[in-house]
Amino acid sequence: MVPDREGIAMANFTTHIAVGTIVSGSLATLTLAANVIAPENLIPVTLAGVLGSVLPDIDLKESRPSRAMFSGLAIFFSFAVLFTVADRYSIAELWLLWLGALVGIRYGLHTLFHHLAVHRGIWHSVLAGLFSAAATAVVFGNVLDRHAGVAWLAGGFMFVGFLVHLALDEIYAVDVADRRLKHSFGTALKLVDVRHPYATAGMAGALALAVWLAPSPATFVTGLSSRDMWAGLNERLLPKEEWFGLVKLPSSLAGTAPDESSITTGALPAADTDTPAAAPAAP
Repeated sequence: MVPDREGIAMANFTTHIAVGTIVSGSLATLTLAANVIAPENLIPVTLAGVLGSVLPDIDLKESRPSRAMFSGLAIFFSFAVLFTVADRYSIAELWLLWLGALVGIRYGLHTLFHHLAVHRGIWHSVLAGLFSAAATAVVFGNVLDRHAGVAWLAGGFMFVGFLVHLALDEIYAVDVADRRLKHSFGTALKLVDVRHPYATAGMAGALALAVWLAPSPATFVTGLSSRDMWAGLNERLLPKEEWFGLVKLPSSLAGTAPDESSITTGALPAADTDTPAAAPAAP
């Protein structure tokens, strides 16, 4: 546990990364067992969950998540600008545009953001987690050109990782030895930031815009609510007879062996097309 400059008790960066990786890895295991997405999509979706586990600390000006986030944004958008106007300007002009976008976002936007942001403010809220999830779906769907179901699955991973971060900070605000709650308790995990209504309104507006720009979540919702998927996961929860083919299980601990009528896991439906596919394929 480390206090920040305001004396707020919180989990450190290493703890957030470690716990976020464990939770995201556990979710990835379920996703792989359910066969809902193609294997090549599993790694970026899992990384979205790990990123979510450190993202709330973006409002700490000197934190590693903040520096890494703005460095990544600067690289991404500077090259996006470069490739967009590559055929319209000279090499010298392209260099200036690329460098201007890189420096402007990394240092200019970084400075502006931290001039407006307050630590343990709106970024430590469920509302910000929902915005981050929708923004992740926008990036996966519209920028990385992934299937809508994959885009919202990545958003779901991001949201879970985000909540794990908030929960950890609240846990570290409980002093078990002295049996007391520290003054920072209640500032990390909250629905909205009632202390800063304008920031809350701005985040709500950003969430609405992100949801509007994101691909339809219908495929993701349908897949997540599928009885076939959950029944199949239940069948695969425990080994049928032996652990790793070595240790035989007592009948009371063994999973139920599937029969011909058993329900198995299945992939998220493919994107809508004019002609129906013969069988669903992992997006």
